[in-house]
Amino acid sequence: MTSRDRLEDIINEMLGEKSSSAPAPDGATPGGGLSASGSMQAAGAASWARPGTTPASECGSYSPDNALACGADRISCTLGLIDRVRGELSRLIDHTLLKADADKNAVLRLCREAREHSFASVCVNPCWIPLASRELQGSPVRACTVVGFPLGASSPKIKAAETRQAVRDGATEIDMVINIGWAKSGDWSAVEEDIRGVVESAGRGVLTKVILETCLLDEEQIVRASLASRRAGADFVKTSTGFSSAGAKAEHVALMRRVVGAGMGVKASGGVRTFEDAVRMVESGADRLGASASVAIVGSRP
Repeated sequence: MTSRDRLEDIINEMLGEKSSSAPAPDGATPGGGLSASGSMQAAGAASWARPGTTPASECGSYSPDNALACGADRISCTLGLIDRVRGELSRLIDHTLLKADADKNAVLRLCREAREHSFASVCVNPCWIPLASRELQGSPVRACTVVGFPLGASSPKIKAAETRQAVRDGATEIDMVINIGWAKSGDWSAVEEDIRGVVESAGRGVLTKVILETCLLDEEQIVRASLASRRAGADFVKTSTGFSSAGAKAEHVALMRRVVGAGMGVKASGGVRTFEDAVRMVESGADRLGASASVAIVGSRP
């Protein structure tokens, strides 16, 4: 059996957990969500609209907002409608500043830019969360911070304590780094428990994203780390810290999306510097982007 065959077996085994479910209608994704992609049109989703969402018959012509109102979890650029979603790209971006020498003025500027461009969040080191959360109060921009960053080698108890303190300080999103050494050693139960400790410490209403540091893992390890994140109850899997040997790769984003389905988010981070980079990651399956060049990305739209 080749390594590729083994990888396919692992993925198929995971997807087989849902094999007893009734077949999903056209447009339904493996994780149980509805994706506005392929040939799907808003009017075709009438029987699959989520409870409490707008009936497809009332959606009218396709637009990103209409598709979401009809129950879609995310919008795929493979529709050939990139021009229509360019204005929505900013809402997918975590505006990020994690440099060691970032000062107060830089954090304040980051928050102003995030509010101005309606970014999804600002992502800063834990010491800046009290300031960022105050600056973002009254806006839809969320306050995100990192845990076990950037090596992931802190003990699970320390990661859990970091998480609880960050939430007390105002964080509404937590990006944690897995224990990469445990993953490389194949100790997946320990990896999963490490993640679960952060998820449980974050509590309800706080998004948790799990940084896999994909550049240090092979494809089988990426699959298994994604599975561990899903089982532990995390909200997102994320490619990279941006502090290792490489950042996000489209093929890794696509693999992570295939594994977690539509039930979780996928965040691409590290090396996302241009509008074209951002679109490529979204096309590959990302529904959140981490970037420090966020303003340049949205400002360079053709």
